[in-house]
Amino acid sequence: MKRMVFGAAMALAVLASAGGAEAKGCIKGAIVGGIAGHYAGHHGFVGAAAGCAIGRHRANAQARNQPQQVGR
Repeated sequence: MKRMVFGAAMALAVLASAGGAEAKGCIKGAIVGGIAGHYAGHHGFVGAAAGCAIGRHRANAQARNQPQQVGR
């Protein structure tokens, strides 16, 4: 029970510290990674951290590949 409370507090701290621009891709990646990590040997927090990093990386790469829009 203590691990669950500690994990929830850590997740809230990570979400609160992430800015709006940095959170793009992180939340969805953390959810998917946490679920996958949980089922792959009860490593949900490690999976969530890795999922967040991968989600942010993919969101940044996608933003770089999109053409820049010029305001008219």
